[in-house]
Amino acid sequence: MVARSYNKLWKLMIDKRMNKTQLRTAAKISSNAMAKIGRDESVPIETLEKICGVLHCDIGDIMEITPEQNV
Repeated sequence: MVARSYNKLWKLMIDKRMNKTQLRTAAKISSNAMAKIGRDESVPIETLEKICGVLHCDIGDIMEITPEQNV
């Protein structure tokens, strides 16, 4: 299993002075997809591609994937 984090996305949005609603509208993604991102859940690659298109960045600029640590 892997853990994903979209913390890079939130930092990039702050740098670009963009809120979640503005990003969702510009990228034409659903509020459900935005909520999943907010919970660090999996979303379709197409959703991430749309976000990258709006923010002019690469997927690695908006998310990180790390191995989950067994507790």
